[in-house]
Amino acid sequence: MLRFIEIFKIAVVVGLAFIICSYRSAETPSLRWVLLKGGSLSVKGKTNVNEFTCSITGYANADTLFLYNRNTGQPFALQGQLDLPVKLFNCKNPIMTADLRKTLKAKTYPDLSIRFLSLSRVPIAGAQQENIKGNVEISLAGKKRRYEVNYTISISGAKIVNLLGERNINFTDFDLEPPSKLGGMIKTENQLNVQFRLTLSQIN
Repeated sequence: MLRFIEIFKIAVVVGLAFIICSYRSAETPSLRWVLLKGGSLSVKGKTNVNEFTCSITGYANADTLFLYNRNTGQPFALQGQLDLPVKLFNCKNPIMTADLRKTLKAKTYPDLSIRFLSLSRVPIAGAQQENIKGNVEISLAGKKRRYEVNYTISISGAKIVNLLGERNINFTDFDLEPPSKLGGMIKTENQLNVQFRLTLSQIN
């Protein structure tokens, strides 16, 4: 009986050790990407009279993105976040710039955040360009929304990652009213095309 108890204890200890090691292995990032200087985000939209582009350029925070391979056949978990000051949006037109910042409630909610959630697969080093889907959570004007994003990714031999993410969103997704001028004679369409360009260095 005592021998059985000892064997049982050993089996429990081995089993727990295996579970802990498996958990740690699952939580170890497959890849780490460190953001380099020069990232940008742009939004493109239309009014009933013209088109416009507003951009935040020169994003320089040394953020890191972590890519995890947790379950075979499942999307790769992606962890990391960009926080971009809304006040840095520049539409190349002072009136339009002020209108966009006001519409996005820059004084109350100063940051637009993009939290990375997943990639459908790991990009291949050395490939010229790959189209990969992923998911992000965008926080804007006090609201959070999740979107599927289309990425174009390339990784050079020096392990420099060029990433372009693109997605159409609506002002009304965040309970915002598209800006208008001259008593409604100039109206901004609800839909915006959001693009963010990042250059990262792969460190493993």
